[in-house]
Amino acid sequence: MTVAYGILAGLLALFYLYAGGMKVVRSQEQLLPMMAWVDRTPLPLVRTIGVVEVLGALGLVLPPLTGVAPGLALVAATGFVVLQIGATGVHLRRGDRRIALNATLLITAAVTGLLAAAWW
Repeated sequence: MTVAYGILAGLLALFYLYAGGMKVVRSQEQLLPMMAWVDRTPLPLVRTIGVVEVLGALGLVLPPLTGVAPGLALVAATGFVVLQIGATGVHLRRGDRRIALNATLLITAAVTGLLAAAWW
């Protein structure tokens, strides 16, 4: 069980560290080719989403590794489920039907959350 959690949490953490880090440091113009939604989103909100993603990634990995507040891993996974529900809504409202990545991240975060709940 912990191996499965470690693999899924590690993959999610890597993805969100990368995606969140880009949102924190890159300009809207640099993000636009990868993330079409940033053209209608204020830059402070994009940065905030990036910070939340980075903190969530750390929340998936650090509590189980350190043994400190292991319940935070479940909170982080749940937060990513909520984030992807919102992201899917943004894509669909914009008429963008390419939501396979969002669906994959949502399912992966949900399974990670279930594993974290069983582990915690």
